[in-house]
Amino acid sequence: MEIIKEKIPIPASISDEVASCRNFLREAVAETSDELMERYFADEEFTEEEMRTALKKGVKEGTVVPVYSGSAGLNMGVRFLSNAFVNYFPAPDADEVVKGVDKGGKDTEFKIASDAPLSVQVFKTIADPYVGKMSLIKVCSGTLKSDMPLYNSTKDAIEKAGKLYTLVGKKQVEVTELSAGDIGVLNKLAYTTTGDTLCTAQNPIIFPAITFDKPVLTMAIVPKSKGDEEKINSGLRRLMEEDPTFTIENRVETHQMVISGMGEQHLDVIVSKLKAKFGVEVTLTTAKVPYRETIRKKVKVQGRHKKQSGGHGQFGDVWIEFEPGESEFLTFEEKIFGGAVPKNFFPAVEKGLQECILEGPLAGYPVVNLKATLVDGSYHPVDSSEMSFKMAAAIAYKEGMAQASPVLLEPIGKLFVTIPDDYIGDVYGDINKRRGRVIGSNAAEAKGKSVVEADVPMSEMTGYATDLRSMTQGRGYFTFDFAGYEQAPENIAQKVIAESK
Repeated sequence: MEIIKEKIPIPASISDEVASCRNFLREAVAETSDELMERYFADEEFTEEEMRTALKKGVKEGTVVPVYSGSAGLNMGVRFLSNAFVNYFPAPDADEVVKGVDKGGKDTEFKIASDAPLSVQVFKTIADPYVGKMSLIKVCSGTLKSDMPLYNSTKDAIEKAGKLYTLVGKKQVEVTELSAGDIGVLNKLAYTTTGDTLCTAQNPIIFPAITFDKPVLTMAIVPKSKGDEEKINSGLRRLMEEDPTFTIENRVETHQMVISGMGEQHLDVIVSKLKAKFGVEVTLTTAKVPYRETIRKKVKVQGRHKKQSGGHGQFGDVWIEFEPGESEFLTFEEKIFGGAVPKNFFPAVEKGLQECILEGPLAGYPVVNLKATLVDGSYHPVDSSEMSFKMAAAIAYKEGMAQASPVLLEPIGKLFVTIPDDYIGDVYGDINKRRGRVIGSNAAEAKGKSVVEADVPMSEMTGYATDLRSMTQGRGYFTFDFAGYEQAPENIAQKVIAESK
């Protein structure tokens, strides 16, 4: 199809808008060097070649991010975009060397040339149900040939290259070799995942790992058909190989499998892939919050287990002090005098308590920060056994926890929200509605943006990704990481306890 190019004057109706955009472009060009910045302030015009060179430098350094519009389906803007790659994006050999570290952590570098030592980085993985695992690679230096033995320096494992391919759309085209700067595909690598470095064992190098954003939305996965749990878990594990921005977790305390991703649309895509690639259907529901329980005062209680059923009976008797502990896990001590409880039964008492703390007295959540001290007791030379003392410890636990002023703890996370300055007021107000504590805000690296820091209960963060996008017109983003547990307010605790029953 013949393309006719014709220059026309800018319509008067948009001349002001075009002038504003061009001035914005000139400012971006000026920021790439001090010389151009001085000329910009002197209101000097830049030549087209100067602008192209400066923009190419800015793209390489990451200070300039080009955005192009078009439609592949209508073949609009495709040629313009292709020319932009040539004019503004750095070529594979824009740097003379690629840098990494060797197995000892010492800095090393390879020349970007076909005759240099081989180095390859996997930048994407595709889980194809028919082909298997496809590893998309970039040859950073040297020449990669078919059936070549490869050393995965990241995992310290040996791989075999097998056949080499390049991708044309979805079609794989077989090639005999790939040289420095080429992008291709390796299939069915056993140990290699996204971000790994492949090289030769004689010349090892490890490139910096690819960093991915942390997931911000967590939902629970519920199978539509019973018995699909194993297929779902296997499918999700394979999808994680091609998409490291989502995670899966089996939460024992809530009996849920949860999946975390970058937003609702991201999780919907994963669910669709599960159905299309692995034939399993699931629904997404709100994930239960992993609460914890603890106590606030010290108590001393007796646990006595006695059972007679003909022949040998069961007898165990313990006195245990329960009090708040410093460690998150159970702290068990014994202060027995005079052999009131034989030493061989101490492990049974501790084991009984370890099993009990998995369920707290209020809502059945695990108990943390608990110290238990075995201080007294008694035994029977015939009827006492490990099981008897485990049962006695469980009885003491049940009695003691009820008397020790138990409270519900809710998980608190550290929230960092990066937003344009215009939306700070809205974000502050929203955090307060979520029972959050705003710690403060600082200027972000990007001009005109701020980073708001706050502590927010995890239970209040459901749907925050969607709400923030709505508040900031899609211009805000955040990270949220678990920070610790705090006592839940009485109204929240009562609601959680009522729901558990």
